[in-house]
Amino acid sequence: MAGVVILGAIMAILDVTVVNVAINDLAKEFNTSLATIQWVATGYTLALATVIPLTGWASARFGTKRLYMISIGLFVVGSTLAGFAWSAESLILFRVLQGLGGGMIMPAAMTIMTQAAGPQRVGQVMSIVGVPMLLGPILGPIIGGYLVDDVSWRWIFFINLPIGIIALLLAGKVLKRDEPKPAERLDFLGLILLSPGLASLIYGVAKGAESRDFLKTEPLIFTVAGTLLVLGFVFRALSASNPLIDLRLLRRRSVAAASGTMVLFMVAFMGAMLLLPLYFQTVRGEGAMNAGLLLAPQGLGAMLTMPIGGKLTDRIGPGRVVLFGMVVVVASVSGFAAILEADTSYWALGGALFVMGLGMGLTMMPTMAAAIQTLVHDEVPRASTMLNIIQQVSASIGTAMISVLLANQLTSKLDEAGFGGAGGGEIGSTEKVPPAIMEKIAPPMADAFQHTYWYAAGLLVLAFLPALLLPRRKPETSAADTPMPMH
Repeated sequence: MAGVVILGAIMAILDVTVVNVAINDLAKEFNTSLATIQWVATGYTLALATVIPLTGWASARFGTKRLYMISIGLFVVGSTLAGFAWSAESLILFRVLQGLGGGMIMPAAMTIMTQAAGPQRVGQVMSIVGVPMLLGPILGPIIGGYLVDDVSWRWIFFINLPIGIIALLLAGKVLKRDEPKPAERLDFLGLILLSPGLASLIYGVAKGAESRDFLKTEPLIFTVAGTLLVLGFVFRALSASNPLIDLRLLRRRSVAAASGTMVLFMVAFMGAMLLLPLYFQTVRGEGAMNAGLLLAPQGLGAMLTMPIGGKLTDRIGPGRVVLFGMVVVVASVSGFAAILEADTSYWALGGALFVMGLGMGLTMMPTMAAAIQTLVHDEVPRASTMLNIIQQVSASIGTAMISVLLANQLTSKLDEAGFGGAGGGEIGSTEKVPPAIMEKIAPPMADAFQHTYWYAAGLLVLAFLPALLLPRRKPETSAADTPMPMH
């Protein structure tokens, strides 16, 4: 069951980072601007945000097995069509179709595994479900770089076809058969408020980061509109009898503490994750594939601690595990802030990345386990949906926030060094800078990355406050929580 779930989830998550590497090539292929082709990535993200809120209702209405298989089928169809795209507009449209399928894969996978395992093994379940989230950012640039450089950009989409077919065949055989349930009414008002609200909020934040001005008319309108719609959904969810997502779950201390920890941790950590690949590419002149390979130590570290973190979470409760993991992450991020220079040894950076991975493996999935361990069987789908929304929105905000801080630092440091016109203020735009000038601007650029890491470390420290409220005992087993039989 774990193998089937990972196969589908890793396909959806890998596709985010694989495509990011190909953006420049796609702009050349379709003879269009980067601003237009960027919608290949942004359209997918917005589709994810739009469809994730439906997952909890759809799981209850159709069953998790059916939902999982429909999601993978939709994702594979979108991938195949994207591979045959003939223009930028057609590619963006097919990426949106991909996102509509991909958005439901991860929460459905979490629900399937959690309901099958029961509360006593949620920690181990989360360490399994965490594997795709861990491997995506590391393997994506490597696979994407290879396919774009040596095969064809079309294969970053076609590669999903055989994987998706295998995942569908295995899911049909291995996953437990769905049990029919009485029809549950869909909260249409909640859906109308939340899905466009999330899409508008993420779009506004992304546009604000792109222009480095969140108060410009376009990003401000979308951000404010998105925020108001999401707030409207919150009021609706707290008063409706069958809300799209049951926010009343947040009345439970463990769910509220885990959600608060997740928000602050994801904002800071996903922002920090953005920095090192950019450093390798802009300051050190590495290509996308090499940058991906240089990030591998982080994945190795997380692979070591994820299964350990899962077992410890089930044995002693998530609170102690998460706090220790966060100490390790803060230490590694602070380490980057201390050692990052234009010529820092790759061995030192690899060591710091390995330590960051160790901390990540003890933090992210145990935090999600803390929210789910105390829930009864039927509450799990909505909690999984809520946590995935929190993750998606927080990651988008964190990436936007840190990219703006970095761009401002780059401009400031280059101005101080007398290289204000070198183009470093635009992230990733040093490709055409002559080597002689690059040698001079690399130190102030590295200094900008170093300062931005301090912001990330400060944000991570804030996540300790809600983490202190996480449960520090292993979960009790109740009749409602007993594991479902395996098929």
